[in-house]
Amino acid sequence: MSLADVTNRIHTAETRAGRPQGSARLIAVSKMQPPERVEAVLDAGHRLFGENRVQEAAGKWPAWREKYPGVALHLLGPLQTNKTRQAFGLFDAIHSLDRPKLARTIARIAQEEGRCPMLFVQVNTGEEPQKAGVLPGDADGFIQDCLAMDLPVVGLMCIPPAAEEPALHFALLKKIAERNALRELSMGMSNDFETAVSLGATYVRVGSAIFGARG
Repeated sequence: MSLADVTNRIHTAETRAGRPQGSARLIAVSKMQPPERVEAVLDAGHRLFGENRVQEAAGKWPAWREKYPGVALHLLGPLQTNKTRQAFGLFDAIHSLDRPKLARTIARIAQEEGRCPMLFVQVNTGEEPQKAGVLPGDADGFIQDCLAMDLPVVGLMCIPPAAEEPALHFALLKKIAERNALRELSMGMSNDFETAVSLGATYVRVGSAIFGARG
């Protein structure tokens, strides 16, 4: 597959779902990809990318941002509190707000800097003990606590369990977003992004289907 193939499949899924084209935005997940593959996607005109680690992004994106104006970079992986200030300098959005301590740290730094990336609350829809994210039963309270801190929470993110039907998890995430009046849904990856689009995803996170397998 390629960037063009994935984009076409997203547009087809939008049309099937009765959604306008462009309502689901494609995050090209560039983590651990060779530089030449990422540059090929940049050269093709794509400007929205996702990384999982602050350190990896810091090592490569400042130079690419100078060369390719208009890049938006989203943090998709877990954020350690001690990397929060660095993340502010690198990312336009953070998809992994998942605990009160991180929320308080982001709120403090946002106040000091007078700005804050867009924030997504990560919900552990499968209630998997090894996975980050707020449990579904705790999501409403956590979202309201974040909003009370004036954090710019715009939406929710989830990573469904690998062995389960993703549509059930996407539908649950959408329900939580709707009752909290959040408009953005970050859900869907290389294997299930069309299902995610059909259920309302506004951001899909696709890596290997664009770049090929890592390493």
